[in-house]
Amino acid sequence: MDANSTVHECGCESCRSGDDREREDHLRLILLMSRLDEQQRRWLAGCEAARRGHGGIRIVSEITGLHPETIRRGRDELAGGLADRPSNRVRLPGGGRPRAEKKILR
Repeated sequence: MDANSTVHECGCESCRSGDDREREDHLRLILLMSRLDEQQRRWLAGCEAARRGHGGIRIVSEITGLHPETIRRGRDELAGGLADRPSNRVRLPGGGRPRAEKKILR
Protein backbone atom coordinates (compact mmCIF):
# COMPACT_ATOMS: atom_id res chain seq x y z
CA MET A 1 0.00 0.00 0.00
CA ASP A 2 1.48 3.35 -0.93
CA ALA A 3 1.48 6.46 1.25
CA ASN A 4 -1.36 8.09 -0.73
CA SER A 5 -3.80 5.21 -0.23
CA THR A 6 -6.56 5.57 2.30
CA VAL A 7 -8.41 2.85 4.13
CA HIS A 8 -12.18 2.81 3.61
CA GLU A 9 -14.27 4.06 6.53
CA CYS A 10 -17.23 1.92 7.58
CA GLY A 11 -20.61 3.52 7.02
CA CYS A 12 -22.83 0.99 8.77
CA GLU A 13 -25.44 1.96 11.36
CA SER A 14 -23.55 0.27 14.23
CA CYS A 15 -20.39 2.30 13.62
CA ARG A 16 -22.31 5.54 13.22
CA SER A 17 -24.21 4.96 16.47
CA GLY A 18 -20.99 4.39 18.43
CA ASP A 19 -21.00 0.61 19.05
CA ASP A 20 -17.27 0.29 19.84
CA ARG A 21 -17.18 -3.51 19.72
CA GLU A 22 -18.73 -3.68 16.25
CA ARG A 23 -16.61 -0.76 15.06
CA GLU A 24 -13.40 -2.48 16.17
CA ASP A 25 -14.44 -5.67 14.34
CA HIS A 26 -15.25 -3.69 11.17
CA LEU A 27 -11.96 -1.76 11.33
CA ARG A 28 -10.01 -5.05 11.51
CA LEU A 29 -11.89 -6.41 8.49
CA ILE A 30 -11.29 -3.20 6.51
CA LEU A 31 -7.59 -3.14 7.44
CA LEU A 32 -7.13 -6.76 6.40
CA MET A 33 -8.91 -6.16 3.09
CA SER A 34 -6.70 -3.15 2.36
CA ARG A 35 -3.69 -5.51 2.18
CA LEU A 36 -5.23 -8.11 -0.14
CA ASP A 37 -5.35 -8.23 -3.94
CA GLU A 38 -8.66 -7.82 -5.78
CA GLN A 39 -9.67 -11.48 -5.88
CA GLN A 40 -8.70 -12.11 -2.26
CA ARG A 41 -10.80 -9.08 -1.20
CA ARG A 42 -13.73 -10.44 -3.18
CA TRP A 43 -13.41 -13.89 -1.60
CA LEU A 44 -13.04 -12.56 1.95
CA ALA A 45 -16.07 -10.30 1.48
CA GLY A 46 -18.05 -13.21 0.01
CA CYS A 47 -17.05 -15.45 2.92
CA GLU A 48 -18.05 -12.79 5.46
CA ALA A 49 -21.39 -12.20 3.70
CA ALA A 50 -22.15 -15.94 3.67
CA ARG A 51 -21.27 -16.16 7.37
CA ARG A 52 -23.70 -13.34 8.19
CA GLY A 53 -26.56 -15.04 6.32
CA HIS A 54 -29.63 -13.18 5.01
CA GLY A 55 -28.74 -9.54 4.30
CA GLY A 56 -25.02 -10.28 4.61
CA ILE A 57 -24.14 -8.89 1.19
CA ARG A 58 -25.72 -5.52 2.00
CA ILE A 59 -24.04 -5.34 5.41
CA VAL A 60 -20.60 -6.30 4.08
CA SER A 61 -21.01 -3.77 1.27
CA GLU A 62 -21.67 -1.02 3.84
CA ILE A 63 -18.66 -2.08 5.90
CA THR A 64 -16.15 -2.49 3.07
CA GLY A 65 -17.38 -0.16 0.36
CA LEU A 66 -17.34 -3.00 -2.18
CA HIS A 67 -20.16 -3.24 -4.70
CA PRO A 68 -22.79 -5.87 -3.76
CA GLU A 69 -22.28 -7.67 -7.08
CA THR A 70 -18.54 -8.02 -6.32
CA ILE A 71 -19.38 -9.60 -2.97
CA ARG A 72 -21.98 -11.88 -4.58
CA ARG A 73 -19.41 -12.97 -7.17
CA GLY A 74 -16.88 -13.78 -4.44
CA ARG A 75 -19.47 -15.79 -2.51
CA ASP A 76 -20.42 -17.73 -5.64
CA GLU A 77 -16.77 -18.40 -6.58
CA LEU A 78 -16.14 -19.80 -3.09
CA ALA A 79 -19.28 -21.93 -3.26
CA GLY A 80 -17.94 -23.41 -6.50
CA GLY A 81 -14.62 -24.29 -4.86
CA LEU A 82 -12.75 -21.67 -6.94
CA ALA A 83 -12.80 -24.19 -9.80
CA ASP A 84 -12.95 -21.47 -12.49
CA ARG A 85 -10.12 -19.41 -11.00
CA PRO A 86 -6.48 -19.96 -12.02
CA SER A 87 -4.22 -20.60 -9.02
CA ASN A 88 -1.17 -18.87 -10.50
CA ARG A 89 -2.63 -15.47 -11.47
CA VAL A 90 -4.98 -12.79 -10.17
CA ARG A 91 -6.90 -12.12 -13.37
CA LEU A 92 -8.23 -14.48 -16.01
CA PRO A 93 -6.19 -14.63 -19.23
CA GLY A 94 -7.34 -12.79 -22.33
CA GLY A 95 -8.04 -9.31 -21.02
CA GLY A 96 -6.01 -6.16 -21.26
CA ARG A 97 -4.37 -4.22 -24.01
CA PRO A 98 -3.67 -6.02 -27.31
CA ARG A 99 -0.03 -6.82 -28.04
CA ALA A 100 1.75 -4.36 -30.36
CA GLU A 101 2.22 -7.02 -33.06
CA LYS A 102 -1.52 -7.56 -33.26
CA LYS A 103 -2.32 -3.85 -33.62
CA ILE A 104 -0.14 -3.29 -36.71
CA LEU A 105 -2.23 -3.76 -39.85
CA ARG A 106 -0.39 -4.53 -43.09
